[in-house]
Amino acid sequence: MTTAAGPRTHRALIAAATAAAALGLALTATGCAAVDKALDCVQTADSIADSVTDLQQAVRNAANDPTQTQESLTAIENDLESIGDKSDNADVNKAVDHLQAAVANVRTAIENGDETPDLSPVTDAAGELTKVCTP
Repeated sequence: MTTAAGPRTHRALIAAATAAAALGLALTATGCAAVDKALDCVQTADSIADSVTDLQQAVRNAANDPTQTQESLTAIENDLESIGDKSDNADVNKAVDHLQAAVANVRTAIENGDETPDLSPVTDAAGELTKVCTP
């Protein structure tokens, strides 16, 4: 025999289970989104590290091909734009800002005739970005 409270309790349990399942799906989706963002950050940081290596090589060979340095700087800037657009992490954004400033300083130094600009701020900032992007 079912009491009046029985069907209501059953409906309440079903509603609670449905709500819990929906919450679980939302948390899973949020977790996946966070993992996707972290993966994007790591992949882009890796690409930036490759571009910094290219920049170092381009600066060493600037006498042979001065356009290589500009191309390397542009590649880093494009990668930074990609990270900046995707990230809402304050540490990542701070690292991106530092690297953007370092790249701008190298570009300015080259435009002012410095054939061997100091790249250590670029490599330091790229290392900082890699560190904050590592999950």
